[in-house]
Amino acid sequence: MKTRKLGSELTVSALGLGCMPMVQGGRLSYGAADDDESNATIHRAIELGVTLFDTAEVYGPHSNEELLGRAIAGRRDKVVIATKFGFIKPDGSLGLDSTPANLRRACEDSLKRLDIDEIDLFYQHRVDPNVPIEETVGAMGRLVEEGKIRYLGLSEAGPETIAKAAATHPIAALQSEYSLWEREIESEILPMCREHDIGFVPYSPLGRGFLTGQITSRDDLAEGDYRLNDPRYDEENFAKNMEIVDVVKGIAEAHGVSPAQIALAWLLHQGDDIVPIPGSKRRVTLEDSMAAVDVALSEDDLATIDKAAPLGETSGPRYHEPMMKMVRI
Repeated sequence: MKTRKLGSELTVSALGLGCMPMVQGGRLSYGAADDDESNATIHRAIELGVTLFDTAEVYGPHSNEELLGRAIAGRRDKVVIATKFGFIKPDGSLGLDSTPANLRRACEDSLKRLDIDEIDLFYQHRVDPNVPIEETVGAMGRLVEEGKIRYLGLSEAGPETIAKAAATHPIAALQSEYSLWEREIESEILPMCREHDIGFVPYSPLGRGFLTGQITSRDDLAEGDYRLNDPRYDEENFAKNMEIVDVVKGIAEAHGVSPAQIALAWLLHQGDDIVPIPGSKRRVTLEDSMAAVDVALSEDDLATIDKAAPLGETSGPRYHEPMMKMVRI
C-alpha cells in the first residue's frame, strides 16, 4: 500500500477505510452488516497495509467505535484512528454541539469505546454555527496538549471557516464528500485547504455505492437502506446519474478493473494530498477498492471522465434541504 501525508506530518495509507457501513441497524444503515465479517474486513485491511480507519461517535450511535476498538486490539501500532464529535449532545440526543465541554466529553467517551489512549485524528463532524470555530478549535488544541488527540480535523467546513480554524491551530485534514458525482469542493474549498497545507479526505468516494456499477435500480437496495432517502437515488435522478456509471464502466473494461477502482483512481489522480476513505463491510469489496492504488489513468481517460461528470452536473442534490444547511458553513 502506498502512503500519503495529511497536513505536514500525519502519514497514512493512500486509501483509508470508512467504517460507517459496518454499523448493524441504527440511523445510518447501509443494509445488513455482520460483526464477524466487519471484524475480518478490518483485519484484512491491516494486512493489506491500510492504516487510516475512520469512524464517528454518531455511527450507531456508539456501536461503530466499539466494533473498531475490538477489532484493533493488539494492533494499535499498525493503525491511525480517526473519529468525530459534534452530532451528539451531552444528554445523548442528536444535534449539533461543538462547545468545549461537549467536545471534551465526546473525546473521553470515544477513547473509552475505542479502548485507546490517544485519538490520532479528531474531526469536528459538522460546523456548529452557534459556537465560534476559534473556540472549538482552541479547545481541541488543548486536548492535543493533554495527549488525548494527536491531530485536528474538520468535516464539511466552508472556506472562511477553514481559514479561521487554521489560524487558530494547525489542521491536518478536512473531510468532505468528493467523488465523480460530487465535485463542488474543487472551486473554493480544495484550494483553501492547499493554501493552509490541509490534507483532504473524501468520504463517499464511490457515491454511496452508485459509482461501483453494482446498483442498477432502487430495487437493489434493501428495505431500510439509508440510500433510499438519497435524492440522487430518487427515480427522477437515477437514470441520469447512471450515465456517469456507464462511462466509468467503459474505462474499467478497457483497463480490466472494476468501476469502483476507476472512480477511486480518478480521485487519487486529483492530488497527492487526497486520501479517499471508501466504506466497506465485506472483505471482497475492501480488496477490490484497495487495488485502485495501482490503477494508472491516461490523460484521455481523465478527459473522458471530466466530460461525463463535470462539476455541478450531477442530477439532484446530495442531501435533502435540512442536511444541506449543515454543510460548507
